[in-house]
Amino acid sequence: MRRCVALAALLVIAGCGDDATVSSGGGERPRLVVSAASSLQDALNACAPKFGAADVKLQFAGSDELAAQIRQGAPVDVFAAANTQLPETLAAEGALERPVAFATNRLVLAVPAGGDVASPADLERPGVKLVIGAEGVPVGDYTRAVLAQLGGARSEAILANVRSNEPDVKGVVGKLTQGAADAGFVYASDVEAAGDALRAIDLPASVDATATYGAGVVAASRQPEAAEAFVDDLLAGGCHDALRDAGFGEA
Repeated sequence: MRRCVALAALLVIAGCGDDATVSSGGGERPRLVVSAASSLQDALNACAPKFGAADVKLQFAGSDELAAQIRQGAPVDVFAAANTQLPETLAAEGALERPVAFATNRLVLAVPAGGDVASPADLERPGVKLVIGAEGVPVGDYTRAVLAQLGGARSEAILANVRSNEPDVKGVVGKLTQGAADAGFVYASDVEAAGDALRAIDLPASVDATATYGAGVVAASRQPEAAEAFVDDLLAGGCHDALRDAGFGEA
């Protein structure tokens, strides 16, 4: 099913990305296609319209799906992932220029406002409905790595309560806000974006719950200069500021 979704998304990108430039009041501007992890949606939607070097078209999905689309030849200029592993792998394959780390995020336990889960220990109770990211998706991999640090018996008890493995972090947030789950692992920025609908429970200080985000210019980009400028903007510019405002940390 996820492969079908990824293929459908690829076709949408291909259909919308044929023109390398768009007309504006100031003449022709390059069109830049940015494929970004779902957790970056609010921050990039805030900053992309203000990016002066190009007209930015944003595509959001799980980082693994976006990487698969780039491998399949989708006309993408910039890849921004919720980990550094996928960009580094694409770079090793020759599909991405040298990636850079541009932001960090904290993995937290999110619960609906008014829910009765108060700590990670509560996730071990029989009957608790937990939702997490699927394996291969950065938020899912971060979650499993954190649970492994809690110890085998605790990790197994918590994973036994998983009711859904979502293709991206927005899927986890959706299950929580719809009341379909008692708790889920998401990023701190996602809880902040959800307003009063969710509250965050910090994970034990003994576990490493930091996620590092990586980005790079796609090797086949038709707008490499504008793409490089956008990556620079993630590091120090309007998008960097938007990320900080959204709750992301420095890389």
